[in-house]
Amino acid sequence: MTKKNPHIGSSFESWLDEQGIREQVTAAAIKAVIAHQLASEMKKKKITKQRMATLMKTSRAQVDRLLDPDNGSATIETLQRAARIVGRELRMQLV
Repeated sequence: MTKKNPHIGSSFESWLDEQGIREQVTAAAIKAVIAHQLASEMKKKKITKQRMATLMKTSRAQVDRLLDPDNGSATIETLQRAARIVGRELRMQLV
């Protein structure tokens, strides 16, 4: 007699829903990806954190928070400004 696995057929999204953390996990993942992309573009363009802060008219500490994947305090406006500085565009859409 074999036991059936109750998790077969379920999705990661449904598990996150059951745990009540889907929005939190999704937001953290999006922030981590954007932080990585910004850091990558800064490296490609040889923009230091201090230079980025100057171009954004903000502090180096704010740039550190922006590039920290675990810090979710960045506003959409700040993300857009940072993206423009590295020659990119921030796009958001409802799907």
